Parts: sequence; C-alpha cells; structure tokens
Amino acid sequence: MTPADTLPRFSSLQGKRCVLGVTGGIAAYKAAELIRLLIKQEVDVRVVMTEAAREFVTPLTFQALSGNPVSVSQWPTHDDSRGMPHIDLSRQADCLLIAPCTANSMAKYANGLANNLLDNLVLARNCPIAIAPAMNVEMWNNPATQRNLQQLKSDGFDIFGPGNGQQACGETGDGRMLEPWQIVTELARMFSPKAMTGQKVLITAGPTFEAIDPVRGITNRSSGKMGYAMAQAAWLLGAEVTLVSGPVNQPVPYGVRAVQVESAVSMHNAVMNEIANQTLFVGVAAVADFGIRAPSEHKQKKTEGKAPGLDLEFTLNPDILADVGEFASKSTSKLTVVGFAAETQNLEDYAQSKLTRKKAHFILGNLAQESLGSDNVKLTLYQRDHTPLPIKIQPKLQAAQAALQIIANHLS
Repeated sequence: MTPADTLPRFSSLQGKRCVLGVTGGIAAYKAAELIRLLIKQEVDVRVVMTEAAREFVTPLTFQALSGNPVSVSQWPTHDDSRGMPHIDLSRQADCLLIAPCTANSMAKYANGLANNLLDNLVLARNCPIAIAPAMNVEMWNNPATQRNLQQLKSDGFDIFGPGNGQQACGETGDGRMLEPWQIVTELARMFSPKAMTGQKVLITAGPTFEAIDPVRGITNRSSGKMGYAMAQAAWLLGAEVTLVSGPVNQPVPYGVRAVQVESAVSMHNAVMNEIANQTLFVGVAAVADFGIRAPSEHKQKKTEGKAPGLDLEFTLNPDILADVGEFASKSTSKLTVVGFAAETQNLEDYAQSKLTRKKAHFILGNLAQESLGSDNVKLTLYQRDHTPLPIKIQPKLQAAQAALQIIANHLS
C-alpha cells in the first residue's frame, strides 16, 4: 500500500477550486496522478498547459481525469465563453498551483515576464499561488535559480519542495518534484488555519513493547492512528512536529520528524531528551505501566515436568506524562501539557483525576472500546475548573484538528 492509498480526507480541501498549471518538464506525467488525488479530495480542478507541456502529455488526458476542458491558449476560441481567459480563470479559483514548475517558469514568474496563458494567469491572479519545482539538480542549485526562489518567496508564493532523489537525467539530488500525494498534503496545509505557527510540538503515539525474551513481549492493542493523526494535524496547523512512536504499522505523517522507540523506558528517554525545546507536549501513546525486570537473553522453552507458564518479574515503568508535567511545572519554557485518557468506564472521573495527578493542562478522553483501531473517534476535552468540552465523533484527523484548535487558543 502506497502513501497515496492511505492519504486521509483533508477537510480544508473539500469544495475548493484549483487551477493546475502544467509546464514543460518530464514530471508533467505526474500531474495526472495529482489530478486524480485532488478529485478524490473533492477539489474542482481546471488545467492550464503550456505549449512545452503538451510535448509530454496531451490535453485530452487531463480533460478526461479532471472532467473539465483544458486551457492551452491565451487567445479566446469560438467555443470559449470567457472573453479574457488569463483573467477569468484565476477569478474563479481558490488557488493557482503549478506542478511541475520548471526553472524557466520560475525565472519568468520572479521577473514578471509573460508570453503564454499560464504566465499571464500568474500575473493576473487574485488567489493564493503555489509552485512545485522540478528540474535537474544543477539547475536547482544554480545561483540564478536560488535568487529567483527567494524572490518568489518574497512575492508570496508557497513553495512545495523540491524533493531529493533520482532524476530523469540519471543524477541524484535536490530538484525532483514532490510526489503527488505530498503536493496534496502541502496544499491542505496551505488552506488550513495556521493556529499553531511557531509552536514546537512533541507527540507520543502507539503502544510500547516490553520484551520477555528476544522473541516474545508484552504490548497492547493501540494502532497508533490517534497519535499519528494528532501529529499530522499539528503540522497542518503550522507547527514544527516531533513524533516519538512505539512499534506501529502506520506511515510517518508528512512533514513530521519521527523518533522510533520500543519500550516504555526508551520512549521516556526520547521524550525527556526532546522536551526542553518544546512548547506543547501531547502524550497519546499507550505506555505499558510495567516492564520485565530481566528479559531473557534467549528464547524461553517449555520444560517437561514443569508447570506451564513463564517466570516473570515485573518492574514499574517511568510515568512519561507525570514527568513531563513535573518538568513543565518547574520550567520557564511555558510548556503546555496534554494527556490522553483512554478508558473503558468512568471516563470523566478518571480524566479529571489525571489532570491533577499528572499536572497536565488538558486531558483528551475517549472510550477505548469505541476507538481502538478505528478510523473515527469521539473525544472530550477536560481542563481544570472548566466544563468538559465534547468533540463530535469524526475521522481522527479532523478530531485532532478540532482539539488542537482549542488548545492553540491556550498557547496564544
């Protein structure tokens, strides 16, 4: 399963109208997949192609995928009701996205040059604009391209990428166009409110695994979906995100730095190594309360004549949320601490108790039997001396965004 197959539904994209500009690079073939993914996000896509782009992909391909006519000329045709397409197209759009964007097109946009329909759209636009650069590594690193890049940033362009990897020319390095699913995710961030810009967020996710021997261990049913959704949501809202994750079968959220751990002790060490530089901690991981005192170096075998079972001695694991809460209570960093309470009963009582015991600012509570492994969740936000705030059942990414929007008000 590819990242494109697991791409979540982004509420910030639904119903948007996007003009997709395609310029003349080999990466133009990727625009077909980009259109497909945007359509799945319920985005209305209108394609504008340069003459050079038509050397790589035909307009008919993009027309079939988008369900809309493809614009190729700056001159109105007899079947074109728009009197001035270079103005009308951008007036109807929520964004102008150019993918791929060649070095030549970047140079023209940086200097206000226009000799085709897409160039004129860039000059006449009154909507947000983003480009996904695509070119050879040497062209990308050329001082002229880097000057143009800085000018475009100064002019308000959003820059998606480029990525680093193997290129059509056979070289490897910066300049490769982002994959279509990455561009869709970047576009979702562009349309999301930046409620957490400037925030540094540390999130734990998934289960921990407490080894019995090299083969066996004790863990729990946490899928990591909620923590990973929380990390993606924080990035969409503008934060710089670090995710400390136990062993899960989930792709790392786009834009997020991940630290992979296994046991509760290793997760505790990773969190405490990172916490001093953070402004928000969200402890979503289902951390084991107990570990094995002395894991066996070799697989434990059945022994004839011996009572069945394993001889295990347990030890108390460190309490990550409590230690972070203690750190925040003594720190001058203004760290906000959010914990999770996944309970099977008496949710409000446990959540309110946890707020006090762990010195947390917020607790997000849910019923474990309703959410473990599920794609949807119903959360309740608890805060001391405040009425619990329910967050309606919805996909975990949207629930995470709703919770973080409320917490962002506290951060500001």
